[in-house]
Amino acid sequence: MKFHKITLQDYDRLAPFFRNQAYPLCSYSLPSLLSWQTQAYYPVAALTEDSLIIAAEYTQKTELRHLILPLAPEKDWTPEALHRLCLDSGFPTYWFVPETWIRKVGEKDLEVFFRVEEQSAYTDYIYLKEDLSELKGRKYSKKRNLISQFERSFTEDRIHIAAIGPEDIPECLDFLELWCRERNCERDPEADMACEKIAAANAIRLIDDSHFRGLRLSIDGRLVAFGIANRLTQDMGVLHFEKALGSIKGLYQYFDRECCRRLFSPDIVFINKESDMDEPGLAHAKNSYHPIRKEKSFVLTAKDL
Repeated sequence: MKFHKITLQDYDRLAPFFRNQAYPLCSYSLPSLLSWQTQAYYPVAALTEDSLIIAAEYTQKTELRHLILPLAPEKDWTPEALHRLCLDSGFPTYWFVPETWIRKVGEKDLEVFFRVEEQSAYTDYIYLKEDLSELKGRKYSKKRNLISQFERSFTEDRIHIAAIGPEDIPECLDFLELWCRERNCERDPEADMACEKIAAANAIRLIDDSHFRGLRLSIDGRLVAFGIANRLTQDMGVLHFEKALGSIKGLYQYFDRECCRRLFSPDIVFINKESDMDEPGLAHAKNSYHPIRKEKSFVLTAKDL
């Protein structure tokens, strides 16, 4: 099986495999896969007759090399076939295996061929779009209060919200640097926050050549927030990146509501806001928006049979 590194030039050829795919974890998004590549790792792909096989290659930590579940519009991969794919491809594990898929296949059948372990850092938070767009009810009263404070501080004529276009890329990249300095996210170049900054910068550069949709917010002509989203499954969108200056009270809550209102088509019912990467502060923030469920992620490690 021959793998090659995925680049933007592969986008149109690979995109059909991702349309209406069934896996509700954010990793199964082609624009996201193109964004999440650094000097440490990058995505590769191989095509069979009926499936797209995606894997991650690591330049140094080769023990982390892994597959994700194959994308096959007209084929259901059995545990036995997945095990055989590990042997044929030379990748010993699958990462980002959704809990709902494991339930569908059956954990007992999987355990014949794989060791199954949870990846707690990559549990995705899933919300009703209506909840995040409207913020109705007592459970969202604090969010509404913060939005009201923001709206009192900044009149409507000072706020400008628009789609991100190619002409906005340099300004968005400059803002990302400011956002990163505010959070000291590059204190550890290999930490998740530093890698996320690289991925967000890649996503901004892809904004005109992929199915990413972006939104920007400026106050008095100064960019203070941006968000980038994409469709994930037939009825679920994913908010991949959402950055806002923490020094402006209520900005994040206001902008988050606007992203959920403006970045997703009417047929989207659920919004996936990705994982908390085992960061307590991020977990608290995501839980404060009251997800309707959390989609757990698992690693499947092929057994020697």
